[in-house]
Amino acid sequence: MFGINLETQPEIVQTAAGYLVQGWELAGSWLLSPAAWSQFGLLVVAYLAAVLVARRLSPFLENLLNPGDSTNIFAQPRRFVMQFLPLLLPLLAYGFTGIGEGIVRSLFDSGAVIAFGKRVFLFLAVRVLVQSIITDPFLKTIGKFVFIPIAALYALGLLDLAQAQLTATEVAVGNIKFSVMALVRGLIAGSLLFWLGGWSNQQSASFIHKQEEMRPSLRQLASKTVEFMIFGIAFLLLMNIMGINLSALAVLGGAIGVGLGFGLQKIASNFISGVILLVEGQATVGDYVEMDGGEAGVIVRMTARAAILETYDGRWIVIPNEDFITTRVVNYSDSGSANRYEAPFSVSYDTDINLVPAIVAAAVAKLPEVLDKPYPPDCELMGFGDSGIDFSLEFWVNGIDDGQHKYKSKVLFAIWNALKDAGIEIPYPHRVVEIKGDMKGLKL
Repeated sequence: MFGINLETQPEIVQTAAGYLVQGWELAGSWLLSPAAWSQFGLLVVAYLAAVLVARRLSPFLENLLNPGDSTNIFAQPRRFVMQFLPLLLPLLAYGFTGIGEGIVRSLFDSGAVIAFGKRVFLFLAVRVLVQSIITDPFLKTIGKFVFIPIAALYALGLLDLAQAQLTATEVAVGNIKFSVMALVRGLIAGSLLFWLGGWSNQQSASFIHKQEEMRPSLRQLASKTVEFMIFGIAFLLLMNIMGINLSALAVLGGAIGVGLGFGLQKIASNFISGVILLVEGQATVGDYVEMDGGEAGVIVRMTARAAILETYDGRWIVIPNEDFITTRVVNYSDSGSANRYEAPFSVSYDTDINLVPAIVAAAVAKLPEVLDKPYPPDCELMGFGDSGIDFSLEFWVNGIDDGQHKYKSKVLFAIWNALKDAGIEIPYPHRVVEIKGDMKGLKL
């Protein structure tokens, strides 16, 4: 071609020159062929028809799909479909070109030009999809560096050639060999599968956590189960796409089983204990618990291995799940149950103690945090102390008397104010000291 001798050039240069010669000869044959000009004319007609139909159809579809401010069940799907309207023009051009290709092949028994045009319209559709529709940063990056180049190779008719070259090129890792095509396919498929898995997990978790009729522990168990299933299926699909025999994983499964039997038995025990906790609902996120060892706090997170307690001084304590099953655990807020507390106080011996219970109980019952059920506030006589008569007020509240809720403090304030208003004295501690013996040597 052009009188240039390429025998001394590298092989890649010679290959590229060969493709250039083929392209030049093909272009020349198209320029001199009436069938080629007819196909080119049909391409122009198909594109103009697509532009005309898209202009008429786009406003109608936009009005049909636009939900406005509606929040019904069909609003979200309509918004999702509406974002694909920019694909209308290239897809219509692709469809009209396909119709023209059938006509040309029936007339001239040839359709290379119009087939090329159809592939170009498909490339334009992929380009619009990546640049104008996809908003997720990860998917946009994949589209820019993977989908668009693949569509370009397909439009130029080089996709099969590139695939053959990548399949023939192998990469060795020790005694294992992979074709570059298998690695590329695995990388693309893995990225898409695990992104889709993450998105599906977020959607399913959001749906599950909205089911308020389920216990919190069951919602969390269902969420974790769906997560394991989604990513497990994604892993199996990826292995199948990469051509890895899944029976080879049996050896790995056997090794994991042996590991669980020896070195990982604690991890396995904690994992199974976590599942039991979620199923039975003995403790869940938000409960205030006290362990047998004295650790106490609100459960802020439950993982596959342990539960995390947050104390009221801001510290986090990691408690293995097994401890919730094998040791004594006090749950102060299981299923929203009320808790009873006591507020001790004393009055002077000069007081008519028959009036104290009614005065104090009525004052505490007015507090919004104090419950009437299962029992209203109850003031009981506890004994006769050294400085005064001892009483104790029992009251019930929903919650824990610590952290942001200081129920006992509010109750004691109410008792103090009620006794002050009634003229009842709260005694100071006093002692009577009796001195025996001769006081002549005592100096004052």
